[in-house]
Amino acid sequence: MAEPTAEQQAIVQQAARGLGRAGLVHAFGHVSLRLDAGSFLVCAARPLELVGDLPGTVCPVDGQLPEGVLGEVRIHQRIYARRAEIGAVCRIMPPALMALSTQGVVPRPRHGIGAYFDRLPLWPDPRLLRDDAAADALVEMLGDAPAIVMRGNGAVVAAETMPKATTLAWFLEDAARVERDVRAMGFAPESGLLDAGETAARQVWAGQVAERMWDWLTR
Repeated sequence: MAEPTAEQQAIVQQAARGLGRAGLVHAFGHVSLRLDAGSFLVCAARPLELVGDLPGTVCPVDGQLPEGVLGEVRIHQRIYARRAEIGAVCRIMPPALMALSTQGVVPRPRHGIGAYFDRLPLWPDPRLLRDDAAADALVEMLGDAPAIVMRGNGAVVAAETMPKATTLAWFLEDAARVERDVRAMGFAPESGLLDAGETAARQVWAGQVAERMWDWLTR
């Protein structure tokens, strides 16, 4: 398997700490970075805000997870194996999204940031995914979407780069916050949605969208 560079270790550590400070994880959650076609680097098995400069562990895309790596990291494995374009994965526990998911609700495109999630599947099983069959089924449901919500159990976000993956993680929780607030104000769930054209027009990454969000999250 590939040997991670100091820069790759630092990117994973920065992402972990940034997601922790942003409140997108608590004691549980993990992030990883693809190293090459056959291996990826997952953060240390610690609460992400406390990762500090602890090195991550290199894992195979196909094969047994190394000793000490959390069982749900097999989700990362299956995503990297299925989607060659994916370069980073975030397993997060954002509070607004979590609350909505317990009712079988996922955010819908209502504002610019929420427009990135016009395809957002809901995994219905609240149990931890610690076997290969369940991980395979979850990734099959994810398909080519940017994220999947897990009922009462957070979400998984995947993207081409770590800045883009962490940006989508923050965007997903912001979309959930807006969804929660709109419903709490008593508006009909079908009102105020972006139409297909508006949604597509806002799904852009020009203007350093991910780079600016990365700088803010890892400040």
